Amino acid sequence: MNKIMTMKPFLPKLMTPLLAALILAGCAAPELRAPEIDIPQNFKQADAARASNEAELARWKPAQPAEAQPRGEWWKAFNDTTLNQLIEEATTANANLAVAAARVRQARAIAGIAEADRIPSVGAGFGGQRGRTSAVSRGLPAGTAVSPGNLWQGRLTASYEVDLFGRVGNNITAAQADAAASEASYRSVLLALQADVAQTYFLMRSADAELAFLNETVRLREENQRIVQRRYDLGDVGELDLSLAKTELSTTRSEAIAVERQRAQLEHALAVLLGKPAARFAAGNNPLLASFAPPGIPAGLPSALLERRPDIAAAQRAMMAANARIGVARSAMFPSLFITGAGGGESADLSDLFQWSSRTWVIGALLNLPIIDGGRNRANIARSEAALEESVASYRQSVLAAFAEVEDNLVGLRTLSGQAQSLDDAVASARRSAELAGKLYSAGRSSYLEVLDAQRNLAAVERSAVQLRGARAATTVALIRSLGGGW
Repeated sequence: MNKIMTMKPFLPKLMTPLLAALILAGCAAPELRAPEIDIPQNFKQADAARASNEAELARWKPAQPAEAQPRGEWWKAFNDTTLNQLIEEATTANANLAVAAARVRQARAIAGIAEADRIPSVGAGFGGQRGRTSAVSRGLPAGTAVSPGNLWQGRLTASYEVDLFGRVGNNITAAQADAAASEASYRSVLLALQADVAQTYFLMRSADAELAFLNETVRLREENQRIVQRRYDLGDVGELDLSLAKTELSTTRSEAIAVERQRAQLEHALAVLLGKPAARFAAGNNPLLASFAPPGIPAGLPSALLERRPDIAAAQRAMMAANARIGVARSAMFPSLFITGAGGGESADLSDLFQWSSRTWVIGALLNLPIIDGGRNRANIARSEAALEESVASYRQSVLAAFAEVEDNLVGLRTLSGQAQSLDDAVASARRSAELAGKLYSAGRSSYLEVLDAQRNLAAVERSAVQLRGARAATTVALIRSLGGGW
């Protein structure tokens, strides 16, 4: 009997920490678990590239010049000083990048505001007032004359919220995660800017090469027309051959004008990326030569992609922020404790305000507990949980899209490499066909239509080869971008 009675006083002491733990667990943010995503061990298209042949296998090794460069300066792997300068200019002057940088500063400032809640707020106040109260409020008979008086006040005030249930801590965690997400978004914008500059630059160089090819074709067509015109004047050929020669010349000139328009548009787009007016920017002619070979880019492992891609990092930080805001919403269901204090002086005369006899102070605590809120707090919790589900789904989508982008660019490079080999063979065959057709026509053993067909085929194949060089360069940049730019 005595043992039972001696145990009873200890029951409240045992229940108090247990109850507190349950309350704290109820208002804390849930444990954030990474979404389950089926991550392959290797990229499928990288395996296909390795299986194609030994030359293709060697192409996927890291290029030696790139390995010597600081991490992140991927564009230096192309060994192009003009490209290096353009990316440097864009990094310092691009408007979209400036917007992203400003958002980072805003997010950091908001995180600083949240962190300020951990520190008591202290303020100072000074003022005076003059007024008259009623006689009744002073305990005097009604109608007693009361003179107006002055009241001077000077005091320090302090207030502090005790973080009983994690509202402040979770709010800081959410703000810090938002700031980290903003920084990752900035890096994503920076990577996109660098890639856009590189792709536009290489496409413009490809247009220069294509335009140089078409101008040379126009020169050959003009020479061909003069030869046909002379043979027509001598009566060796009919008017049909002359008309066909003129048609081919005009058609080639038209194609050259179209490429000039395309090249101008690329130059204007590059000017915008560099933060310059299009009217004040001019890029020099720099054709992409046949000897150009893009650097080999190692695809790496899919699991490492999650660490390199800044957009995935931003989605992950957004998920963390949404998870912390669930804790903020849950803490609103529990009491909040505020401690306040003030001290200073009050006096009717300003000269006596800071006298010891005029001192005044007050200290207090306020425990605020919601009782009836119409379901507002529970609805806010539901909204926060739905926001977390949204961020988790966005994260999964970002990861899946990243994997698809890498696979797309890998297959793009692999197939473009195969196309280049086939086009090299086609160019050699087309040149031989055009040469034979010209000899047969000169010997009078074939018509001029056969010569034109052979020349058209040669021009089409050679132009495709020029365009393919630009496509390979742009796809290489796209692969680097899809890999996060940090290989």
